Amino acid sequence: MSAQGTPDAAGKTAGVSKAMTKETPKGAWTVTFLLFLFMVVNFADKIVVGLAGVPIMTDLKLNAEQFGLLGSSFFFLFSISAIVVGFIVNKVPTRWVLLTLAVIWALAQFPMVGTVSFTTLLICRIVLGAGEGPAFSVAAHAIYKWFPDEKRTLPTAILSQGSAFGVILAVPALNWVIVNHSWHYAFGALGVVGLIWVCAWLALGKEGPLEDTQVLAVTEPKIPYVQLLTSRTFLGCAIATFGAYWALSLGLTWFTPFIIKGLGFSQSQAGFISILPWVFGATIVLLTGWISQVMMARGYTTRVSRGVLGSVPLVIGGLTLAMMPHVQGAGLQIALLVVGSGLCGAIYVVCPPMLGEFTPASQRGAVIAIYGALYTLSGIIAPSVMGTVIQRAGSMLDGYMTGFTINAVVMVGSGVIGLLLLWPNTEKARLTRGAAPQAAALKGAVSPT
Repeated sequence: MSAQGTPDAAGKTAGVSKAMTKETPKGAWTVTFLLFLFMVVNFADKIVVGLAGVPIMTDLKLNAEQFGLLGSSFFFLFSISAIVVGFIVNKVPTRWVLLTLAVIWALAQFPMVGTVSFTTLLICRIVLGAGEGPAFSVAAHAIYKWFPDEKRTLPTAILSQGSAFGVILAVPALNWVIVNHSWHYAFGALGVVGLIWVCAWLALGKEGPLEDTQVLAVTEPKIPYVQLLTSRTFLGCAIATFGAYWALSLGLTWFTPFIIKGLGFSQSQAGFISILPWVFGATIVLLTGWISQVMMARGYTTRVSRGVLGSVPLVIGGLTLAMMPHVQGAGLQIALLVVGSGLCGAIYVVCPPMLGEFTPASQRGAVIAIYGALYTLSGIIAPSVMGTVIQRAGSMLDGYMTGFTINAVVMVGSGVIGLLLLWPNTEKARLTRGAAPQAAALKGAVSPT
């Protein structure tokens, strides 16, 4: 069966969809831009340890395994806090939750301005990770209160771009601070930027008008969480994004040390090179969001326009990374690493909208948060695995290449599983089969007529 169907059917689907499309409320793009900046700050906070990795290891006399532990520590409470806050935003306005998270980020940076021990740095990263764990899922949930389903892919892509631009914008500035002053001041600068965002959000941030979570929690038919979390599309999203996040967490922690210690570049040169995967990834994310919405407008099912579109680049990216140990020359190795890791970005754009297709709005915050909590578990594992492999390898470069090969295997495997499991269009019909009688019963209960 064709995913697109006949031209007549596609035209009819597009026409019906256009007729039923809700208007985007005024202010939606302002909130989207603020949440894009929210994610910019989020990823600037994440990248600073990797960017300052060599001076941190030198000052604190850390070996590769200890630095790998530092990179993983950020994710120790990341998943737990994501789940807890995910259930909170089912009932509490996202405006205040986002504000609280940003305050935590800012305050967690300031202790690093002075002289710190490895233990202090470790604790501050754990606290920061707890504050940043729910960030993307809460921001996505907030955006979906401003956009109807058929218009969500592009704003999701813009939100995801915050990760890339957080690195692209922060790396040159933070690297200048590290080279000319101290890595301690780089953390302090991020704390100040976080507080500036808090002020902007207080002035301009609003709750979306398309959904009232508190009303929906009472009137909307529910689907048991067990069914939602064991659905094949949910599992496919969690597994596919787990593989993508493996590459991302390695990029956050180990990319700059690899450029300096593995390939022999200076700290200043590494600052420029470190933004290349994020520039390429930003292009992939925007293209994916645009292509997905164009395909949906032309009648393609979300199985193709979201599921396949997100999974295939993950497989191709893994195969690209697998070539790294077999080529010579730093330039070619960097190019393969940039392309391979950058292709992962497609899956982040399509998974939250896919989950939103079949999850009731009053349960969506928790489901997207649990999805985020599961896939970011690779953030605990990947940096530590890379550190252990480097520490035990015959040479540092051999250790890096083995670590990137493991990354490639994880990406290909997770991408293939995504291709097999991501069927959001049929998921909705299966899970909501019993929702109509439930909705009728609720309507009768709350309506006098």
